[in-house]
Amino acid sequence: MPESVPVRCPACRREHVYTAPSYPCACGAPVAPSLDRGAPAPVAHRVWDEDWITVRCGSCGRRDQWPRPELGCSCGTFLRIPLREAAPAAESAPTESVPAAPAPPPRPAFQPVTIRTARDAVTAAALYLRWLGYEDIRRSDRRPPAGVGLAARGLLAQVDPAVRPASLRDVECLWLTAMTESAGCAYFSLAGYTDDARGRADALGIPLFVLDLTGTPQPVNEPADALHTTGA
Repeated sequence: MPESVPVRCPACRREHVYTAPSYPCACGAPVAPSLDRGAPAPVAHRVWDEDWITVRCGSCGRRDQWPRPELGCSCGTFLRIPLREAAPAAESAPTESVPAAPAPPPRPAFQPVTIRTARDAVTAAALYLRWLGYEDIRRSDRRPPAGVGLAARGLLAQVDPAVRPASLRDVECLWLTAMTESAGCAYFSLAGYTDDARGRADALGIPLFVLDLTGTPQPVNEPADALHTTGA
């Protein structure tokens, strides 16, 4: 049964009897706040968090947010009824258990192709990108300064089968081209990278891979490690 308490307005000294409203819990049981017989506080200004309280259902234990009990006196003063047990909604908001999203299935082991020709290097890089989860892999419309360009949804990749290490200019050209396409980028090289190329790739966040002759791309910097671990 809802609780009633006597309330005296501090402004005009008029006496009132306040009955706490009850609200239906999700379980169907009525829920009402526990009132205190202390002096009510006039509402000078309103703050959203202070207008709501968290009330626990005595039947199921569920906590929900309900309006804080108030009384409007005929003199125009709004009185906030003191409560025995009330917590601001922002501090004690009910927590709903949300089912965790199912973990994605682990990627199968990458199946490389042995690299004997430049074409094999491109094939190995394309298979690796597909293994990472990139879609619509194709030859890029933009021809890079060295090697072969591959394009996927959201990514531009350069495959360099040359016997010389990829240079700073090679890495920067790939990055600039990807910027114009609003895409990420990755570089695959058979002969590795010069020191300044690796330094610039690290600064720009470009994944660098070295293709060994088994056709397995090996990450050689942190962005490449991250891409290899998380995939597309």
